[in-house]
Amino acid sequence: MALLSYDVGLSDQDVEIRDTVHRFAAEVMRPIGQALDKLDDPADVIAPDSPLWEVFEKYRQLGISEASSPEPGTDPVASALIGAIVNEEMGWGDSGLAVSLGVSGFHRFFATMSGNAELTDRYVNAGEKEIGCWSITEPDHGSDSLAFNQPHWSDGAVRANMIAKLDGGDYVINGQKAAWVSNGTIATVAALFCTIDGDRGFEHGGVAVVPLDLPGVSRGKPLDKIGQRALNQGEMLFDDVRIPASFMIIPAEFYSFTVESVLTLANSFMGACFSGTARAALEMAIDYAKERVQGGVPIYQHQSVQSRIFKMFARVEAARGLARRAILGNAANPPGNVQYSIASKTFCTQTAFDVASDALQIFGGNGLTKEYPIEKVMRDARASMIEDGCNELLGIVGAGHLFD
Repeated sequence: MALLSYDVGLSDQDVEIRDTVHRFAAEVMRPIGQALDKLDDPADVIAPDSPLWEVFEKYRQLGISEASSPEPGTDPVASALIGAIVNEEMGWGDSGLAVSLGVSGFHRFFATMSGNAELTDRYVNAGEKEIGCWSITEPDHGSDSLAFNQPHWSDGAVRANMIAKLDGGDYVINGQKAAWVSNGTIATVAALFCTIDGDRGFEHGGVAVVPLDLPGVSRGKPLDKIGQRALNQGEMLFDDVRIPASFMIIPAEFYSFTVESVLTLANSFMGACFSGTARAALEMAIDYAKERVQGGVPIYQHQSVQSRIFKMFARVEAARGLARRAILGNAANPPGNVQYSIASKTFCTQTAFDVASDALQIFGGNGLTKEYPIEKVMRDARASMIEDGCNELLGIVGAGHLFD
């Protein structure tokens, strides 16, 4: 076996979880992700007869989200290790579907925090039938809406595109979220990050749990993208959408801390996920090198190919190691340190793209064709260096913590 498992200290139950998720990734995520990628119209990805819904249903049946989430009273580091392994396996299967499934339960965290019986009954106690989204990016604001330690964060002249205003016992929300909201056109509930009043910059924001069947909510068309085509993304428009004030879970005084905490969690997920994508690209290159014959022998026998693949292997293992270190270190030191998560996200996504590109080179001309999945992996990896914060701006945010 070319790639050995170096998961140390796993219980029999942990190994069973890992193997179950790997089977789900291999038998469900990867083939369905490839099928969805080939659909010309992104609207077909979310059509009623789309195999996308089979992925969601089997994900629920297997209880994967519960397996990768820490339970009260459990060792947070041990739980985090399982979370890291689960996310890596899902990224190995299909990164676009991994992101979609990952954010689908995002609202549950805030609903649990709320103490609101209506929200917890609908979104926590009732199981996982609801599909959530992380609604933060806007037409005029992308990665800057995550840059909580930069000067523009508290600049009242920087106007958001979605604003909530208190009206009696309700918040009234108006504006637009960009077409990059993951699960944007299929979500039934949003974890909505918005500014309050709109005249005190991003720092005067809040996080609300918003049912998306409320009057005034509308959606755009699914976004047509170069990569991660299995991941539904689309804009959301709010026209005098009214929610009870109690649905605004995070008030302005805790908003900056919440954005930092969410970025710490999300970027560590991205690191683990795309270390799995990098691993998938490496495995594809190794398998192809064994079967492709040039010069009378399988190409893995050529020293130049051996050298290139070993360099890919070293980078993949470095990514996997950093992803694990960030997740486990943050679990041991709550609420975590965002610079480690950012380092993981930026390094692992760059590694996934670089290794996929190198793997495609091993495939030669065949790698450029739709017949082989490596070109899809490279396209999917390319998207990762922009989503959840573009790598360049994230590096600036992370660097700000190094000089504190």
